[in-house]
Amino acid sequence: MMNLYYPQPMKKVKLPVTVDPYRTAQQRLDFNTSVEARLLKRITDATAGEPSDADVSISFSKDSQGLIVIQGSVSLTVNLECQRCGGIFKQACETEFRYSPVKNDSQVEDLPDAYEPIELDANGEINPISFIEDEVIINLPLVALHSEEDCSVNPNDMSFGEIEPADEQPNPFAALSELKRK
Repeated sequence: MMNLYYPQPMKKVKLPVTVDPYRTAQQRLDFNTSVEARLLKRITDATAGEPSDADVSISFSKDSQGLIVIQGSVSLTVNLECQRCGGIFKQACETEFRYSPVKNDSQVEDLPDAYEPIELDANGEINPISFIEDEVIINLPLVALHSEEDCSVNPNDMSFGEIEPADEQPNPFAALSELKRK
């Protein structure tokens, strides 16, 4: 009888509070998990309320140069306030990242452009929740706006005021031209 191997689907595991990237990369660990919205406090503060739970995928490995690579993606929905009408709307936020841990500034300079540096804490570890929040916050829109169809304010009805014409003031150099004539 033939024994066939069927790979098991990757189980969702809790993301650790801190991770030693060197040890984790040696083990080539992957985390495919969901991070509860209540843990994403900085995202809640940067948006108009608590986001959805975040679907997170993080892989730890070494590249061909021997550098530790932390790469993955984050997907969640955030609540934003429309800067045109003031209404709250939901926006999907998806981002990918690729980091390499550094201990000092000289390591940052030597890092290939494909990787963003990530600093280690005093124990030589990183906080995954912290860099997940960083990635989401960086990728939020600078000016949050509904699509024009969904917004209660019609852009054609918006007025921005009128600029009054400036009073005619005499040219300050006119006195010089008078002196030159004399």
